[in-house]
Amino acid sequence: MKVLVIGGGGREHSLVWKIHQSPKVSKVYCAPGNGGTQKIAENVDIKADDINTLARFAEEEGIDLTVVGPELPLTLGIVDEFEGRGLKIFGPNKKGAEIEGSKGFTKDLLKRYGIPIPRYAIFDSPDDAKRYIKEIGAPMVVKADGLTGGKGVIICHKEKEAIKAIDLIMEERVFGKAGDRVVIEEFMEGEEVSFMVFTDGEKILPMVSSQDHKRIYDGDKGTNTGGMGAYSPAPIVTSDIFREIMDRIMTPTITGMAKEGRPYKGVLYAGLMISEGSPNVLEFNARFGDPETQPILARMESDIIPIIEGVIDGDINKVEDIRWKEGASVCVVMASEGYPRSYQKGKRIEGLEAAERLEGVKIFHAGTRLSQGNLVTDGGRVLGVTALGMDIKDAIEKAYRAVSLIHWEGVYYRRDIGRRAL
Repeated sequence: MKVLVIGGGGREHSLVWKIHQSPKVSKVYCAPGNGGTQKIAENVDIKADDINTLARFAEEEGIDLTVVGPELPLTLGIVDEFEGRGLKIFGPNKKGAEIEGSKGFTKDLLKRYGIPIPRYAIFDSPDDAKRYIKEIGAPMVVKADGLTGGKGVIICHKEKEAIKAIDLIMEERVFGKAGDRVVIEEFMEGEEVSFMVFTDGEKILPMVSSQDHKRIYDGDKGTNTGGMGAYSPAPIVTSDIFREIMDRIMTPTITGMAKEGRPYKGVLYAGLMISEGSPNVLEFNARFGDPETQPILARMESDIIPIIEGVIDGDINKVEDIRWKEGASVCVVMASEGYPRSYQKGKRIEGLEAAERLEGVKIFHAGTRLSQGNLVTDGGRVLGVTALGMDIKDAIEKAYRAVSLIHWEGVYYRRDIGRRAL
């Protein structure tokens, strides 16, 4: 079987790595890929949102299965295009992917089906949004409605911060068209968790829980990023909370999407807030999380290909429960200085070989490329140093031991990934 993975980040490297292990797979391609994927796959110089070129490549190369990593091609309708050409592809279609493409759409959907969410209001006028802010007062969360790569959520503890957030999103257009509308949401105290499931549109196969670190600085301070690290499992997701997430959130969401004429097939990712012992939905993503996928796939013992095929064929029941490795896993993101704002590229990376020799360590590349025989930085998030351990503490120690061996000019990483789980 020939498999094409679309995307070029750490999530895609981990997917390529996991898919490559399947005895059903003869060759893996990655478009556009990175400096890490090219060691086990053939990189293809096609952008992830160049849907027609990707489809032609899949036809010409006889690709048997395509797996989509990022959200943008999903919201642009890559699944519809591939299926229209008779090509097998993993992910939701354009109508399904709107669950990530529009936060306002998702809030209204969840409200209709009684799924627990914070109180919210949606605005397409900055003046109306500012009047609402003055009425309800801080704290609150201001979100750009559309896709922002995980960076369009602004937590505002003061009224003036919320007003400034509206200006940034709707007036200065820092997120482009994603800021045509805003969602203003109740600020909830609690602990965030990531919860991902495979679904064929009816039946659901859950993955293990995980927790992401969104903020740029230690202690969860600073601006939001695409994610500075993650760990699995999330201890706050007890067996009771796990059942509540499935019964009150994931199952009714999949059922609701089908009732709305938007049957959802693929991975559904819920960003949840566990507040006073109960989960509330902060957002849904229409794909694997990044960096949560890295520690989760590191723990997955099952072959991923039969699961993906079961989702596409609408028969996930033929897959037994996913087998998971005992213990825990931690992923520390090593980034370029200045991320998530401006940063330099082309810095030579050293120490990877020594780090990868450590037991239980796997390094997933995100923003890397080869230049004149050297591996150099090529993005904001550069590496996801991932380690398996007997428990969270052991995995943290292994991950940071590996991180300490890797260097480049201007390297930056958080030093507290996984600590809250202790």
